[in-house]
Amino acid sequence: MAFATGGLVMLSEMMAKLPPSEKKIATYILENPRDAISLTASELGKRSSTSGAAVIRLCKSLDLKGFQDLKLRIAGDLQKTPQQEIRDIEPNESKYTIIEKMTTNSIQTIKETAELLSADELTKAIRVLENANSIHFFGVGASNIIAQDAQQKFIRINKHATAFNDIHMAATVVANFGKNDVVVGISFSGNTVEVAKILELANNVGASTISLTKYGSSIVSEQADIRLYTSATREPTFRSGATSSRIAQLHAIDILFMCVAAQQYEETVKHIDETREAIDFIRKSNRPKK
Repeated sequence: MAFATGGLVMLSEMMAKLPPSEKKIATYILENPRDAISLTASELGKRSSTSGAAVIRLCKSLDLKGFQDLKLRIAGDLQKTPQQEIRDIEPNESKYTIIEKMTTNSIQTIKETAELLSADELTKAIRVLENANSIHFFGVGASNIIAQDAQQKFIRINKHATAFNDIHMAATVVANFGKNDVVVGISFSGNTVEVAKILELANNVGASTISLTKYGSSIVSEQADIRLYTSATREPTFRSGATSSRIAQLHAIDILFMCVAAQQYEETVKHIDETREAIDFIRKSNRPKK
C-alpha cells in the first residue's frame, strides 16, 4: 500500500465505544476530514470544544502511535476512490442483484480489513508463529470454521497446529503449552467468554497469545499479547452464517499464513509439495482396480 489508510474506518467503528469528549473529536474529524489533517492536536481540541489532551486520548483509544499517525491515515483515506456502503438484501430480490451486492460487500470488507491490520502487530505475529513449537487456533461457532481453516493451512507447512472447538479439549492442550507455543483466539465480536478464558489460560502458562477480533478493545483482545483486527463490516440485518465477518477473518488468516510461509519460502515449497504428493498417493490408492 502506497500510503497509510484506515483512519476514517477506525473512527467510524469505534464511535459507539468512545467517551463523550473523544466522540466529539471523532465526529468533527468525520465531518471535516480535510480540515482536521491540517490542525495541531490543540487546534483540533478547540474546534471540537474539547482539548488537545482529549485528542491524544482518542489516538490511544484507536490503538495508534499518536495524532500524526491518525492524520497520515486520514490523508491516505482522502486519496482513495469513494467506496460503496455495505448493502442489505431486500425481500424477493433477484439473484443478479444479490450476486452484485454480496460481491461488493465482500470486496469492501476485505479492503477495510487490510487497512486495519497493523504492520507492527502483524510482524510480531509472524515472528512468534514462525518460531512456535505448537499453535492452537481457538474459536467458537462460526469462528471455529476460521480456526479449522488456519489449522489446515499451517499443518501443510509442517507446523504442529490444532483447532479443537470443545473448550475442555482446548484447555487441555493449552495447559501443556509453554513459552515457545502460541494460542490464537478468534472471535469476531471480541466478547466470546470462552475465547477470552483460553487466552487467559495461555497467558498463565507463558505461551504467546494472538487475538483476531473486529476493531476495538474487547475482553478477547485485552487478553492478547498481539492484537489483529478485522473490519467490523456493519453486517447486514439479513445475514447467513456471519457472511462478511467470516470473509474478513479468512482474509486476515490468509495474510498471516502467507507472511509466515514467505519467511521460510524454500522450506514452505518443499512441505507443500510433500503434502500434495501425500494426497495424490491416497487418491491413487483409492482408485478402483480394473
